[in-house]
Amino acid sequence: MPEQRYGSESPLSATWRPATFERAVLVGLTPPGAAEEALDELAALAVAAGAEPVGRVVQAKATPDPVTYVGKGKVTEVHDLVHALGAEAVILDDELSPGQLRNLEERLKVKVLDRTALILDIFALHARSGEGKAQVELAQLNYLLPRLRGWGEAMSRLGGGIGTRGPGETKLEVDRQHIRRRITKLR
Repeated sequence: MPEQRYGSESPLSATWRPATFERAVLVGLTPPGAAEEALDELAALAVAAGAEPVGRVVQAKATPDPVTYVGKGKVTEVHDLVHALGAEAVILDDELSPGQLRNLEERLKVKVLDRTALILDIFALHARSGEGKAQVELAQLNYLLPRLRGWGEAMSRLGGGIGTRGPGETKLEVDRQHIRRRITKLR
């Protein structure tokens, strides 16, 4: 069963062990007129991370969409392909902004990884020494920190009491503090 990034599970779990999944759809952009073989390297990386690439979607576009990386029509195409093939993840052949990752996960309803996260997962799978594992964890935490976002009600920790004004600290704030402490310890 793949690691989920939804529900009450902490998003920090992705840093403690690499995400593993079986079936993934690969998505990439190519400049208009370029060959679609650009995803061959991404497919090899996906296999190295333990995934089985089951589909590919390529959009001929010079620049990524700032909201979802690919256009609205391609998002719909990827969604339909993911659910038709029973894929558990989508892997994109570029580094996505935190907003793009969040928007794609919300629309596709599966785990979304960009190229950087995939490469970090491969390093985590193959790290053997204590120092190597610590370096990979540090890299994963630095990558994850700006991408932490609340996932609905699961992220709130109501803890306000008498004399307090707010609802208490959110799980998101607690996770950020935890990551910062862990980064400091690893350095």
